[in-house]
Amino acid sequence: MLREGLLVLTGLAAGGVIAAGVFAFLAIIGVFPRLIGKTGTKRHVLLYETVIILGGSLGNLSDLYEFPIHMGGRVLLAIFGLATGIFVGCLVMSLAETLKALPVISRRIHLAVGLQYVILAFALGKLVGALTYFIRDMAA
Repeated sequence: MLREGLLVLTGLAAGGVIAAGVFAFLAIIGVFPRLIGKTGTKRHVLLYETVIILGGSLGNLSDLYEFPIHMGGRVLLAIFGLATGIFVGCLVMSLAETLKALPVISRRIHLAVGLQYVILAFALGKLVGALTYFIRDMAA
């Protein structure tokens, strides 16, 4: 009994440290402040904080317990995939901006103008590839 209790305590503590590190990383590279600034919704900061904490907690619980979601089916899966894709896109662009990677890329490929179109082409290619993969899988 004592051994299981220590394992539970150790697992929860380690998970909490990892989650705190991930959220701190996201805050440091400026994902949340940039999204708040771009959308002009700084008056809802408390709501942002609450949703971020709830999202992280519910995501951890769903990963831990792997409970099935019977309602919504493919529509819910598509909405979740879209939301996840938007988040990952924001994370990548924020990280690239923080690391000042865009000027380095443009110098390396000798691109004077039009870098935004190169990035858009990459993003659209990724979108088409993901949609093709998932639509083909859903149709089967």
